[in-house]
Amino acid sequence: MKKTTHILSALAVSAVVAFGSVSCNQTKGEAAESQAADTTEVAETAPKGAIVYLDMTRVMAEYDMANDLRTVVETKVQNIQAEITRREKNLTNAVTKYQEKVQKGLMTRTVAETEAAKLQNQEIEFNNYANQKNNEINEELLVMNNQINDAIATFIKKYNEEKQYAMIILTQGDAEGDGVVSLSAPVITADPTLDITNDVLAGLNEEYIASKNENQSK
Repeated sequence: MKKTTHILSALAVSAVVAFGSVSCNQTKGEAAESQAADTTEVAETAPKGAIVYLDMTRVMAEYDMANDLRTVVETKVQNIQAEITRREKNLTNAVTKYQEKVQKGLMTRTVAETEAAKLQNQEIEFNNYANQKNNEINEELLVMNNQINDAIATFIKKYNEEKQYAMIILTQGDAEGDGVVSLSAPVITADPTLDITNDVLAGLNEEYIASKNENQSK
């Protein structure tokens, strides 16, 4: 009977949205490298039918595709936010000038009412613009997450056709970068010899780089 891979816990790509959440200092990086070295040999020798786990914290931080997509989306978000801020500032300045003129009695009531109506329309237009752009940001993030999700899930399926593990658990571990395995629920702790993160990361990045080089050569 063909074994089926059970992938527990949703792919935690929502963490991708928090752009700063995957940054690591040098000390954490050294600890992660040490842990990775320990798990490389383990990943190759874990027996068929074993229950192994994959640290999504490391995958999201070290997967080249995730980092490239994150950079692209982050640039788009920053540009959109800058334009929203610029328009909001212009509107605020216009309202301030209007209020100053009214207070100084520099406009007739008719002119003041006309200007007030214009400012109200500008405010409505700004709010519509900001809402539209915020929706675009959410859509960009959703598509990015879906792309990363699909790439990881597709690779893991193909990866396990060879490894034939009974279960692959996705979790978030070693958040402190100290090399101590500390996993999120439902897994409290785990044998580090069952960590396949390094092996999966190597495969993911190798596949992504090959695909990127192929696209660039076209």
